Amino acid sequence: MTDSYLTLARDGEAEIEVKRSRFLCTLVRVEDEESARAVVDRLRRTHWDARHHCSAFVLGPDGAVERSSDDGEPAGTAGAPMLEVLRGRGVSDAVAVVTRWFGGTLLGAGGLVRAYGDAVRAGLDATGTLRRDLLRELELEVGHADAGRVESDLRARGIAVLDTTYAATVVLRLGVPVAEVERLHALVAELTGGTATAVEAGARWVDRG
Repeated sequence: MTDSYLTLARDGEAEIEVKRSRFLCTLVRVEDEESARAVVDRLRRTHWDARHHCSAFVLGPDGAVERSSDDGEPAGTAGAPMLEVLRGRGVSDAVAVVTRWFGGTLLGAGGLVRAYGDAVRAGLDATGTLRRDLLRELELEVGHADAGRVESDLRARGIAVLDTTYAATVVLRLGVPVAEVERLHALVAELTGGTATAVEAGARWVDRG
């Protein structure tokens, strides 16, 4: 299981033209297969006058789910090269749809492969990418007298303090990359004189920009 991967920085689109055929690539960040297919359906309705709406998507931190469709183009000339570009850029949780308006000139198999791949490359250049990291969440319980100092020192050492709850004691909810968990435990021991221990409390994916 990976603890870091790339996805789209934003949704977007880009268009290229090859021998009067227009190829509009739309890229959308999605979380599941149903959402990806909904994007394809929406674009099919929006661009009803286009001949083809070819698609490819990759889902999951490890890119475990991959699908592609040639949507009437010769087999292997559209969806597969689109998927290959997403794979090559290491992008997941994204759907690419290339809408084609036929320009009257046949491009041949090689021309189609290049055009659909180039459209997705142009789309990714337009959207950019960002990294998502898996943060381990830990809870640290400290006394009121020490809470302010401990929280301030943790922030100063680059530890994300996600939440602070005040009750009989103060509970700090901390977030660190998987590789930093051992360092956090050492910091907590140092800052509390060994009187407190951070307890694992879950995990979440966060965008790192």
